[in-house]
Amino acid sequence: MTNSFPKTKEEVLKYIKDNDIYFVEIWFADVLGYLKSFTITAHELEKAFEEGLGFDGSSVRGYTRIDESDMIAFPEPETFTILPWRQKEIKVARMFATIVEPNGKPFDGDPRNVLKKMLNKAKNMGYKFYVGPELEFFYFKSPNPPLEVLDWGGYFDLIPRDEAVDLRNQTVKMLEEMGITVEFNHHEVAPSQHEIDFRYAEALTMADIVMTARLAIKEVAYLNGVYATFMPKPLFGQNGSGMHVHMSLFKDERNAFFDPNDKYHLSSIAKHFIAGLLKHAKEITLITNQWVNSYKRLVPGYEAPVYISWAMRNRSDLIRVPMYKPGKEEATRIEYRAPDPACNPYLAFAVMLAAGLEGIEKKYPLPDPVEENVYHMTEEERRKRGIENLPGSLIEAIEITEKSELVRNALGDHVFTNFIENKKMEWDNYRRQVTTYELETYLPIL
Repeated sequence: MTNSFPKTKEEVLKYIKDNDIYFVEIWFADVLGYLKSFTITAHELEKAFEEGLGFDGSSVRGYTRIDESDMIAFPEPETFTILPWRQKEIKVARMFATIVEPNGKPFDGDPRNVLKKMLNKAKNMGYKFYVGPELEFFYFKSPNPPLEVLDWGGYFDLIPRDEAVDLRNQTVKMLEEMGITVEFNHHEVAPSQHEIDFRYAEALTMADIVMTARLAIKEVAYLNGVYATFMPKPLFGQNGSGMHVHMSLFKDERNAFFDPNDKYHLSSIAKHFIAGLLKHAKEITLITNQWVNSYKRLVPGYEAPVYISWAMRNRSDLIRVPMYKPGKEEATRIEYRAPDPACNPYLAFAVMLAAGLEGIEKKYPLPDPVEENVYHMTEEERRKRGIENLPGSLIEAIEITEKSELVRNALGDHVFTNFIENKKMEWDNYRRQVTTYELETYLPIL
């Protein structure tokens, strides 16, 4: 991290006093990954550390019924940071919270608790799970249709008088002030599309970073009079936004995915992990790509993965293994390319880890890599190679995930049930809409 903040209760309380922090925002997520927050004054924080902060869980999506609504939020001191976009004269800090029930039991509906449970399973198997996401997003002049882009640039383009360069740089500066290490940022393929990449970290820390970065990117956009969105596919005919996730397991501080004697430099652990992801890819797609709009991105021809395959460098595959660099064994990793940046990162990281760990536990065999462009194969060629498709719509994903024991076990009954119910409601609302496409296509001829 580039900016060091206190990590214990005592250090946080001292830092707040020494730096005249006045407000502390307490953050947590609902089942869909929407960020929730309430604010306390700094002098209430010591009591909050000891007793927690009570709130009405029945008002938070996917939490509890009204007859069992009391929830308690305990601030996590290791997540303490200052919010640089708040007014400077009144300093505001934030911490993520762990949600517990009144009896002290960690609440099953808290997405952070879901991820913690999966990370504990990995820990019991001897592993630490590290992730490094690539966060793609769009800038528009406003959120109101018709959407106006800020530029017509493409991948890595440096555009004269490009206002988005300053937006990205301002965002990176804010993130680094908050202790978040950014590796690089750049223009992406589509007009007005951009990407910020983070240095890998343990999965819980990284899920907090994703939640923080999404807000920071939007805050900087608002401060500059434009709008940022993580909607996966806002522009027809252009690439959508993904969140490619680089993953590795470490054991005894060494990368468990690395094997110097393998032709791919991949250990048997890494191969089983990849095989687990491939086997369960269809089942976890609802979690990594959770919106109706997510499936407008997952179509052939726009770099988003559609077919379930893996390769060393091929970007048409679902899983890519970045090239090994001699002397950089700690960087050995796999890149899962399906997730989009609008997912709930806690749940997405949990189900990806669950699939990989099952591959290790059950020693799933890894099929051969597919180095050809899968998009250019015929359907018959893909069938002969055993290459299957990811779900093509939200309802298809729902129907597959609803039958998945792996996802149910990873999320727990509470989150699993609430998530599925919410997605069914979303699909039902969507399918009843009469769209502009239908009016333009059918009204003149029917």
